[in-house]
Amino acid sequence: MAGEKLGELEEKITYRFRDASLLRQALTHSSYANEMKINKYGDYERLEFLGDAVLEFVSSDFLYRERQEKGEGDLTKLRASMVCEPALAYCAREFSLEQYIFLGRGEEATGGRNRDSIVSDVMEALIGAIYLDGGIENASAFIHRFVLSDLENKQLFYDAKTILQELVQQENGGELHYELVKEEGPAHDKIFQVEAYVGEKKVGWGSGHSKKAAQQQAAYQALLARREE
Repeated sequence: MAGEKLGELEEKITYRFRDASLLRQALTHSSYANEMKINKYGDYERLEFLGDAVLEFVSSDFLYRERQEKGEGDLTKLRASMVCEPALAYCAREFSLEQYIFLGRGEEATGGRNRDSIVSDVMEALIGAIYLDGGIENASAFIHRFVLSDLENKQLFYDAKTILQELVQQENGGELHYELVKEEGPAHDKIFQVEAYVGEKKVGWGSGHSKKAAQQQAAYQALLARREE
């Protein structure tokens, strides 16, 4: 079954590993490694360290070439927003990476599969594994496809709350605030539903595994609605 899952993931990312053990290591959380008594190098943490460096290099190279009008400060901020924890988790969920992570029973029970910190760490570990298995060209191709593609829309999502706040302040049309309208599910895996308001007017709606994530989604939907007006 594990082999079938790994093969399914390889199809989604369009990269076939020569050394399948690297892919398995990239997907293995320390809780699973400890339960299964895998040696201390059997989880994703070392690969995450490497993948973080590869991601920073490739994204820096991309921004340097594609954003020639921006200075060092703006490039640094832009890169930080692109490779931060929520952004990487968002990119990883485009191909359902969270479904393939090997988690221990305790971590699974407490909602680890939906935690941005774990999903983003595994995303970096996967980049590190591709780099070791296929070199910088294959790692770069993966990053360009899943992190650096559709950047304008992703940037709008990443910075949605800040962008919406600035627009509302410029227009002086009322105070932006978010209201929690519903929460459901077990304590370790709750879904929060939030509505965004400008004054008394509802401008967006969102849901997520945290209030912050739901607010971000609501702000993003509000910005998309403004685009269509």
